Amino acid sequence: MSLVEDFNRYRAKMNERIFSSDNLLLKRIFNLDTHAYTNGVLDVRTKELIGLTCSLVLRCDDCVKYHLGKCHEAGLTTEQVNEAMGIATLIGGTIVIPHLRRAFEYWEELNHV
Repeated sequence: MSLVEDFNRYRAKMNERIFSSDNLLLKRIFNLDTHAYTNGVLDVRTKELIGLTCSLVLRCDDCVKYHLGKCHEAGLTTEQVNEAMGIATLIGGTIVIPHLRRAFEYWEELNHV
């Protein structure tokens, strides 16, 4: 099983459990998050790069994986993603480096799936 398949399977399973709780607040948060990443004044690609860089700075590996997947779906190049992750590492400092390693590993796997 690959990193990508494992992550997507677990995320889908747990999202299903969250939605089955029928909690209006949680549903609204998920809805807001989904709609925030649609085309607007900023396009989807730009928004996903912003999501990726913020996730790296905040050191949320699940968020990084999610946004890397979306960057891949949006057709961003490795060079574009790497430049964005470089900026995130500059802003976040060396504490981001372990997350950057996992991000590189995940991006490489996305590109071989």
